[in-house]
Amino acid sequence: MRQTFDETTSPAFGEKHLPLLRARMAEQGLDGFLIPHEDEHQNEYLPAANERLAWISGFTGSAGAGAVLRDRAAVFADGRYTVQVRAQVDPKAFEILELEGNGLARWLEGAPEGSVIGYDPRLHSPDALVGLKAAAAKAGAELKPVEVNPLDLAWTDRPAQPTAPVVPHEDRYTGESAVAKRTRIGKAIADKGADAAVLTAPASIAWLFNVRGGDVIRTPLPLAQAIIAADGSARLFIDPRKVDNALPGWLGDQVRVESPEALDAALEGLKGRRVLIDPGVSSAWWFDRLDQAGATVVRGADPCTLPRAAKNAVEIEGSRQAHIRDGAALTRFLHWVDAVAQHSLPDEREVAEALERFREETGALKDLSFDTIAGAGPNGALPHYKPVTRTLRRMEPGSLLLVDGGGQYLDGTTDVTRTLAVGQPDADQIRMFTLVLKAHIAMAVIRFPAGTTGHQLDALARAPMWMAGLDYDHGTGHGVGSYLGVHEGPQRISKAANAQPLLPGMIVSNEPGYYREGHWGIRIETLQVVTPAEPIPGGERPMLGFEQLTLAPLDRRLIDAGLLTPDERAYVDAYHAEVLRKVGPLLDGEVLDWLKRQCAPL
Repeated sequence: MRQTFDETTSPAFGEKHLPLLRARMAEQGLDGFLIPHEDEHQNEYLPAANERLAWISGFTGSAGAGAVLRDRAAVFADGRYTVQVRAQVDPKAFEILELEGNGLARWLEGAPEGSVIGYDPRLHSPDALVGLKAAAAKAGAELKPVEVNPLDLAWTDRPAQPTAPVVPHEDRYTGESAVAKRTRIGKAIADKGADAAVLTAPASIAWLFNVRGGDVIRTPLPLAQAIIAADGSARLFIDPRKVDNALPGWLGDQVRVESPEALDAALEGLKGRRVLIDPGVSSAWWFDRLDQAGATVVRGADPCTLPRAAKNAVEIEGSRQAHIRDGAALTRFLHWVDAVAQHSLPDEREVAEALERFREETGALKDLSFDTIAGAGPNGALPHYKPVTRTLRRMEPGSLLLVDGGGQYLDGTTDVTRTLAVGQPDADQIRMFTLVLKAHIAMAVIRFPAGTTGHQLDALARAPMWMAGLDYDHGTGHGVGSYLGVHEGPQRISKAANAQPLLPGMIVSNEPGYYREGHWGIRIETLQVVTPAEPIPGGERPMLGFEQLTLAPLDRRLIDAGLLTPDERAYVDAYHAEVLRKVGPLLDGEVLDWLKRQCAPL
């Protein structure tokens, strides 16, 4: 089983590790040290060797930070991890604070005057450092880069860096050869007035060279760096233990595979050249090093980000097939919940393991796309709750079960949430679920002109909730990769301003929700791809819309058809008919009969 769960952390993390770090800080003349969750590659999910925040504090969430002074320390986590961080972190050793709203910067404003607070420039983006330096200056403190990370020195039993083999990702999945991609990206670099680009984002390297790896849990990424020239030639810096004899042939003659030790000299060789690098995904160390080498830094978006996000026809078809396969596994799981779990009332861990078991049985699952979220009753009211030992709950009659999970397949990445009634739902649960469904349908059926951003669409999904005096505090949708990250930019649908228009081929989630603290939560999530819409009679402009990719039935016990408009009822019926048409052929027996009942017209 690939499913992993975060166990309750021993207070020994604070008792044992804080003194070790503070001793190393003192050796470097530091009064404090900042510990972001991000690693040298700005990854969301990390290999064990880069889990610095987890080592010092015990907190293993994918979004957080730490700060250690001589006499106190703090851990910052975003709202997804409210329960998890309190279950894992010793409150006697660490103050537990919110990451949102520049939480770390606000905390720095209270640093002791005259203190010297270190940071590892390999772990912070230059954009993030601007606010942190300003906060430190406001306190009369100094934020100082370190050559050697004191936490790494203190972490004497640190795991080795991963050396998973880098493997070709075939053109039948990518739809474009690596040669064609390098040519295209080289031209984009030249169009920016640059001679070369430095790529540090593993997802960009995986996409550009049509390779995948296994260095990062839940995402098939190789940890590496690359320099690509405007003529399309490239140098790929990667641990030689990850490279077999066949890989150089796959990459081609225009790609030099080199050891990471050669990177420093390669950067020196960029003296006098104009070098494109993205301040949003590359750490401050790269900018400092390029300046030292005498290169002219051109700040701009990673040239692979947008092409990677706008999937081609082969990638879109692959995603369709992955979702049909995944939909069959989901349907078997939903049938299990209805036929077995409703009576045995398993705990959240058992629910999540069951879902993975059904995905495993497809024979195509490479990994989960993230740790499964299974929230029973009150835990479902935490939007991104993950089962941890201290907080595990069993399914309870009269409550709701929220399950959010996804799979990594060679042809696509999935992410889906379904909310299920445990026993007979009450009128309030049905009403709230139906309001979330109305919000979900509003985003599913919307048509919009080219140039529209997800930020502009977000309010349309929220409108049915707002009209009832309700809202949800997370975004409506995030981008998703093609056998890459389950969270992918630059597209998103949220209240937060985002200038990136939605383009054909972009995959985004559609996941409005409602969360009643202390009781239960509701979320409906499907993935959808931006496509040209059918011409609208009488319309004067071409429009874009969404094709639904996720195929899994909704819990009809939670739908009040009387609250839906005729068009909304028609949407649900058409969606369920599509689920039955595409997923049904992969099922038989009791499961198929159950799906037919679930997909019957409202």
